Amino acid sequence: MSKAPVFDLHKLRNIGIMAHIDAGKTTTTERILYYTGKIHKIGEVHEGTATTDYMVQEQERGITITAAAVTCFWKHHSINIIDTPGHVDFTIEVERSLRVLDGAIAVFDGVHGVEPQSETVWRQADKYKVPRLAFINKLDRVGGDFAMSVESMKERLHAVPLAIHLPIGSEDQFKGMVDLVTQRAYQWHKDDGSHFEESEIPEDLKVEAALARETMLETLSEHDDEVMELFLAGEEVPVDLIKASLRKGTIHFKFVPVLCGSAFKNKGVQQLLDAVIDYLPSPLDLPDASGFDVNDPEKIVTRKRVPEEKFSSIAFKILNDAFVGQLTFVRCYSGSLKVGDTILNPRVGKKERIQKILRMQANQREEVNEMRAGDIVAVVGLKFVGTGDTLCSPDHPIAFEPLNVTEPVISVAIEPKSTADSEKLKKALERLENEDPSFRVSEDNETGQTLIKGMGELHLDIIVDRLKREFKVDANVGAPQVAYREAITSSGKFDELVDREVGSLKQFAGVTVHVEPTPEQGGLIFVNKLPSDKLPPHLLGPIQTGLKEGLFAGPIAGFEVIGVKCTLLDVKYDRMLSEETAFRLASANLLRHACRALGPQLMEPSMELEISVPEEYLSGIINDMNSRKARLKTIGLRGKLQVVEADAPLSAMFGYSTDLRSISQGRGNYTMKFARYEAVGEEKRQKMLGY
Repeated sequence: MSKAPVFDLHKLRNIGIMAHIDAGKTTTTERILYYTGKIHKIGEVHEGTATTDYMVQEQERGITITAAAVTCFWKHHSINIIDTPGHVDFTIEVERSLRVLDGAIAVFDGVHGVEPQSETVWRQADKYKVPRLAFINKLDRVGGDFAMSVESMKERLHAVPLAIHLPIGSEDQFKGMVDLVTQRAYQWHKDDGSHFEESEIPEDLKVEAALARETMLETLSEHDDEVMELFLAGEEVPVDLIKASLRKGTIHFKFVPVLCGSAFKNKGVQQLLDAVIDYLPSPLDLPDASGFDVNDPEKIVTRKRVPEEKFSSIAFKILNDAFVGQLTFVRCYSGSLKVGDTILNPRVGKKERIQKILRMQANQREEVNEMRAGDIVAVVGLKFVGTGDTLCSPDHPIAFEPLNVTEPVISVAIEPKSTADSEKLKKALERLENEDPSFRVSEDNETGQTLIKGMGELHLDIIVDRLKREFKVDANVGAPQVAYREAITSSGKFDELVDREVGSLKQFAGVTVHVEPTPEQGGLIFVNKLPSDKLPPHLLGPIQTGLKEGLFAGPIAGFEVIGVKCTLLDVKYDRMLSEETAFRLASANLLRHACRALGPQLMEPSMELEISVPEEYLSGIINDMNSRKARLKTIGLRGKLQVVEADAPLSAMFGYSTDLRSISQGRGNYTMKFARYEAVGEEKRQKMLGY
């Protein structure tokens, strides 16, 4: 354990811990907090006492739901850690955490290797260019296999894993590891893991360790001339040079150092902490923070990641705290900010004064007077802020790229049990929607019901549970419904003219737009092909807004239309009569007409499934998948389990966890994530529409 260091950006690490559900992320975080002296008693996930699983719902279910931030100190370095969820329904928590982190630890279950959600979070880390270490956990379990896990990283992640550890023993005989960098062995003998024995490499592992070290040096020599020179000459490569080369290669994505251990059995966590210090980047090791000029979105603006620079940050998470109100979690990229200073939110053009800055320890708070470059803190009392917003100096504005949020795929109807609960429900849903970008609230146009939409059944279960416990709202909740969409299948050119009185004012506006489907299944793609002298720039916004409104309700069943590209070709306007409202109406009407004319089709969410079961239950799984009209993709062996990969319509998968337990006598596991929207078959379409 080390005391808090003097502020030094070189000695700061902002890291996340990410993995598939039940790979041991929270257990690893708990051990890190214990060995760094942040806590004095190890909490356990299965007992509901883990520091970062502080929500009641997390403690009851034994899973992480919300990303929790903690700060600890190790060997004169400060480490900010965010423990992220592993369940696919809470992927947004991983997304927004990785958006602001400098490095990450990817934890893998040593029995199963790379699992589906491991792949998802790995791709997210790739997207945000986050250097990472790999920690092969649970090697004390039956079936724990370090070599298999490393190989699965190559096969499933297309990564370049570089083993810097070699396990000593396996399964219940797993005792420790050989550090291939220092050529020392570490073995544990006490249960709490605080004491370990450092020694020479055991005789029976010397040949294997020498071969593994040679492989490590060979990989390093491919990216480091100094290492290559010594390696080819047969000379000893100094430990300091190996560490420097590993650090450089990790930060520049040449390879991923792989360590091993058993967090639950308290083995290997201290060595993992050393690796965080040695190989993951400080803020100063990363490129300048890059954003856009607020007044000219085409112009790139950068900020050096130092306190002397102009202030810039991103609000990556919003949380409602029962004691202090709304907390906005902020990653400070550059400059510094004190309590009482004013910040600008360029998205809404609003300025706000900073009332209070808190350093968070999971759900515990420590008040501080200032945030500086590299800090991850929470700010109290901001009113005009959403997840992903940039917060910056009013005199030197910058806008960072916002978060990419996946659309919800499941919805349920919700209504208050009494009139007294009606206003409480409305306010609670507003706060939850503000907290969670993947949670949406809307109203059914036909029934007037309030619909809540999320990423899966568990996601909405947690939302409803929070409404009852946290917000004291009694509500009736309907059965889960699929979030269907509509799409167009052909393209064409369309004109629309508004020439009438709107609200006692004469309005005139005409638009010509080419409308076509796109392979991307997101919202509207808008392209303007008109020069500025043909159309005043202030009318572009209303045209784009109108086109978006035209997608809200499709022609088949009123579902949102996805995957549409609109290219503006021409306009008609009168300087005296053409107001913004007229262009918005013309654009919305045009797109509604276009969607009816361009071969609309009904779309449903298709889910990617991975099911792991012992071989004796495989035939039952296949029969069940066929009955759900799933498309089987692969069936293969991973360790001692059969793994089935398939695509299935979401509508056929409600309640699958119960059915799987029944088929496999409780021995099967599965993961399911959204893949794409696919056209609904004619028979199902007719049934849905009541033909």
